[in-house]
Amino acid sequence: MAQRPGLDAENVLQAAIEMADTQGVEGLTLAALAAKLNVKTPSLYNHIKGLPDLRMQLSRRGLVSIKAAMIEAVIGKAEDDALLAAGFAYVNFARKNPGLYEAISFLPDYEDPELKEAGSEVVSLLLRILAPYGLSEEDALHVVRGFRSMVHGFASLEHRNGFRMELERDESLLRLLQTYLRGLRVPVK
Repeated sequence: MAQRPGLDAENVLQAAIEMADTQGVEGLTLAALAAKLNVKTPSLYNHIKGLPDLRMQLSRRGLVSIKAAMIEAVIGKAEDDALLAAGFAYVNFARKNPGLYEAISFLPDYEDPELKEAGSEVVSLLLRILAPYGLSEEDALHVVRGFRSMVHGFASLEHRNGFRMELERDESLLRLLQTYLRGLRVPVK
């Protein structure tokens, strides 16, 4: 089957990201994607294996992108400053890329080796940021889990318009992260 000139897997993925950002991952259909790309739906199968594959690609791209955003934010920073920067980078990524962020949360098949690897790299980054705190491996993993729960909760509430008070959201995020950081200094019993 002949492929449309200029259409490739990256174009398809970029169009899917744009649609997910405006309509959500659940609103992304192959028919709508084909219409956006001005092709017939079967033409998409030259570049993707179907909707589950496309969602998997969105999840992978989201994890790789959020890791890159956190790396960029923490360069030259250490300890509290690095963890604060990573937290803000996480939430800002969700603000700027709601579809990709939703795809990370959606995780269609976490047993996918590439998706697993991308998720492990995000955890490894956070563990490197936490290294100066001298936590045991288990404690550090609990801290990573808590950190993700906290920033994911904040990002999700914000995305769903859950913060309606007239308070600066970044100030709330800063205070939340600072409180969490103070907790890292208290020994766990």
